[in-house]
Amino acid sequence: MSLVCAISNEVPEHPCVSPVSNQVFERRLIEKFIAENGVDPMNGQPLSEEQLIDIKVSHPIRPKAPSSTSIPAILKSLQDEWDAVMLHSFTLRQQLQTTRQELSHALYQHDAACRVIARLTKEVTAAREGERGLTVLLRIMFSSFTCESRCSLCPFFRSTALATLKPQAGLVAPQSVPTSQPAAGGGGGEPMEVSEQVGMSQEIIQKLQDKATVLTTERKKRGKTVPEDLVRAEDLSKYRQVASHAGLHSASVPGILCMDLCPSDTNKVLTGGADKNVVVFDKSEEQIVATLKGHTKKVTSVIYHPSQSVVFSASPDCTIRVWSVTAGNCVQVVRAHEGSVTGLSLHATGDFLLSSSEDQYWAFSDIQTGRVLTKVTDEAAGVALTCAQFHPDGLIFGTGTADSQIKIWDLKERTNVANFPGHSGPVTSIAFSENGYYLATGAQDSSVKLWDLRKLKNFKTIALDNNYEVKSLVFDQSGTYLAVGGSDIRVYICKQWSEVLNFSDHSGLVTGVAFGENAQFLSSAGMDRSLKFYSL
Repeated sequence: MSLVCAISNEVPEHPCVSPVSNQVFERRLIEKFIAENGVDPMNGQPLSEEQLIDIKVSHPIRPKAPSSTSIPAILKSLQDEWDAVMLHSFTLRQQLQTTRQELSHALYQHDAACRVIARLTKEVTAAREGERGLTVLLRIMFSSFTCESRCSLCPFFRSTALATLKPQAGLVAPQSVPTSQPAAGGGGGEPMEVSEQVGMSQEIIQKLQDKATVLTTERKKRGKTVPEDLVRAEDLSKYRQVASHAGLHSASVPGILCMDLCPSDTNKVLTGGADKNVVVFDKSEEQIVATLKGHTKKVTSVIYHPSQSVVFSASPDCTIRVWSVTAGNCVQVVRAHEGSVTGLSLHATGDFLLSSSEDQYWAFSDIQTGRVLTKVTDEAAGVALTCAQFHPDGLIFGTGTADSQIKIWDLKERTNVANFPGHSGPVTSIAFSENGYYLATGAQDSSVKLWDLRKLKNFKTIALDNNYEVKSLVFDQSGTYLAVGGSDIRVYICKQWSEVLNFSDHSGLVTGVAFGENAQFLSSAGMDRSLKFYSL
């Protein structure tokens, strides 16, 4: 019986066996494949050269070592070229199979979208016809009644017309709550509270599409290059704690639960605490810029607007508040949810806010008007949402659930387009890489998983220590580094996914981590009520 290499289909000169797939390979070929991919070529499972098992065979004649100018040397060069061709051919076959699967999935989605569009068009046409018929009916009825009768019938016909023409939005939750306008004078009055859904107009959808097109074009121009000022991995590994501030929040209810940096000025740090307060801190001046009070429960999510002196916060008190840092007060209260708000994410346009809640809904709100544009739930799942994050392009976003699922949503269609199972505990944090390809997720199973959005699969799992609690995940602006906050702080370099940094300076759980511009510094906040900075 002769052995045949699974890659080249030739009798191997130095055969070996992979314990992962139990296949026989030419050692020269499998070592090259492992060096490039790090997995078994047959089933994609992780494989290293040390795991290969040699097979002992009897060779009556062993080839002599060729010299650099001999015919055997030429044959060796041809053999190497042939090996490379075989590896390339094998990779192409695998990519072809993957592309076929992705094309099949895309065609299925397109067919489903066409059916939905046809149904909506039919409903709109029926609603318009009903409206015209109702108008004619009202004219006939009003012409046959006296003025006194018409006045008594007006409310009846108004309510009937509204009930008949009210659109049905599938998974979108119908909701209409009166709007309270701000007091006269603006600055000194109560903040405006808005939760009425007004729907996503064609203008809004076009605005989202235009922004996504611009961002995608910019990303393609950047290509695979990284900023020249980005801190190198060898320098990042030398970072040490350079500052610590513990007086930002009240000591009576200790704990900073969330943090964010201003994208346009990373010296401005935003924190939310268990003391119900939102604090803006200036790193360069080492002083508090503003303390914002208004929530009735702890603050669990905060976001700093990239171009305006405005911040956002969310709380289990079921509200989202919009604050003016300059004025130091709340300018709007958005009541989009009936349960605790668990996650916030700002759209790339800077005009819209995504929120998730324990009431099982995600909501999309306009921060300029404070109105809830749409509110959606997955009725089939019926589970609380634990976090939410926009993709860098803004047309899709991800939500984490209490039953270990990561759901990817299409914002324009308001549909769930993909699910990523794999965690064994509630999802605590998700983060998209700036390159748009990678998604990092953390859960209460002491692991961080990396997902490829192009192939819709998990390609890397970082197993952490037992009972490690992942509270925060963030990529730097270039997508080169990934920071994990929880029981301690860890920084990984992307693609290799090797750990380059580890800090245990906090005496409590780390609830927030963030990179400065070009990773020039790293900041963290924790349950020990301290805000810390790390750099060279």
